[in-house]
Amino acid sequence: MISGVMPTYARADVMFERGEGVYLFDFSGRRYLDFASGVAVNSLGHTHPRLVKALTEQAGKVWHTSNLFRVAGQEKVAGRLIANSFAETVFFCNSGAEAWECGLKVIRKHFYESDQPERYRMITCAGGFHGRTLASISAAKQEKLVKGFGPLLDGFDQVSFGNLNEMRAAITAETAAICVEPVQGEGGICVPTLDYLRGLRQICDEFGLLLYFDEVQSGIGRTGKLFAHQWAGITPDVMCLAKGLGGGFPVGACLATEKAAGVMVPGTHGSTFGGNPLAMAVADAVLDVVLEPGFLEGVEAVGEAFGRELSALVERHPQVFEGEARGLGLMRGLKCTMVNTQVVTALRANGLLTVGASDNVVRLLPPLIVSHGEIAEAINILDHTAAELAKEETVL
Repeated sequence: MISGVMPTYARADVMFERGEGVYLFDFSGRRYLDFASGVAVNSLGHTHPRLVKALTEQAGKVWHTSNLFRVAGQEKVAGRLIANSFAETVFFCNSGAEAWECGLKVIRKHFYESDQPERYRMITCAGGFHGRTLASISAAKQEKLVKGFGPLLDGFDQVSFGNLNEMRAAITAETAAICVEPVQGEGGICVPTLDYLRGLRQICDEFGLLLYFDEVQSGIGRTGKLFAHQWAGITPDVMCLAKGLGGGFPVGACLATEKAAGVMVPGTHGSTFGGNPLAMAVADAVLDVVLEPGFLEGVEAVGEAFGRELSALVERHPQVFEGEARGLGLMRGLKCTMVNTQVVTALRANGLLTVGASDNVVRLLPPLIVSHGEIAEAINILDHTAAELAKEETVL
C-alpha cells in the first residue's frame, strides 16, 4: 500500500523537533550538527532571531493579497537585489525551479520579440541541475531525472561542463542562450576556472546570445561572494535564485537586465503565491544580515579555513576519500572511495548531517553563520567517522 506521503524520497529515519543556529534536535533531544542546511537553504541557520522577528511581525499584518496589487515587500527586496547585482528587474516566485523556468521564458520571449523566433534553443552542461519540472529535467538530461517522463521537451543542447571549445561548437542559428551553474551543486560541487566563466560571457557577446546563470544553490553568499559569478568579475543577462534567499522560507527570484526582460509585460508570466508579504519580509531580513559590512568576508575566511581542513582530512583518510577536496566558500564536497550514501549515513549516526551529490560526492553546506569552532567540531566527526569506515573496510 502506498504511503500517505507520496514516496518520492528515500528519507532518513529521523525527525527533527527544533533547530538552533547550526544545530538540529530530534524528538529524543539528540543534537546534530547541520552541514546540510536543508540543501543549502538555511543560510542563516535555524531560528535566526532576525528572521523569526521579521516573519512573526509580518504574520500579524497580512499574509497574502495576490499579485493583482502592489506588494511593498517585493518593491523593497527587488530594489536591494538590483542595487547589489547586474539586474534591473526581478520576478518573485516560490522555488528554484519556478525561478529557472521564468528565466527560460524571458529568453524565449526576448528573441521572439526581437524578430528572431527561430532562436529558442538553450545550451546546458552535463551534470547540471535546474529543478524537477518537465522543462528543467529536459534541460539537465540526466537519466535518473528523466527516466519514465518522456517525451522530453525540445530546445536544449548539452555539452561538457568547463569546456569552452564544446560550448562554441554547439552554437547554431537556433541558439538563444547558454545556461550554466557557476558552481555545480547537485553535480558534485564542480568549480570551473574563472577563465571558463569569463569565456562564456565572451562567447555570448560574440554570438549575440543571452548568458543565464543558475545561482539557486551558489547564490546569496554561499561561496563568499553574494553571487558566485562575481568571482570572475562578469555579469549574466539573466539569473535565478532561491534556496538561501529565504533562509528556510520558500522564495525564488528571477533577475534580469532590462535588455533581456523588457519584453515581459502584463500577462506574460505570473504566480499566485510568488512574492507574498511573508516571503518578502523574510528575504529582506536575510539580506539585512548577508549585506552587513564584513559578513561575506567572514564567510570567505571561514570557508577558506574549512577548505584547508578538508584537504588535510582527505590526505589522512585515503581509504574513504579520494582526489582533492572540492568547493568554494561554504559550498564544499568530498569524493568518496565507497558509496557516498554509506558515508552520509555514518556521519549522521555520529551527529553530522550532510548531503549526497553526483560523482559519489558528499556535500558539506553549513549555514553561513558557522564558526571556526563548529567547523572544528565537524572535522572531528569526519575524522572519527572516516576512521570507523576504514576499519570496517579493512575487516571486510
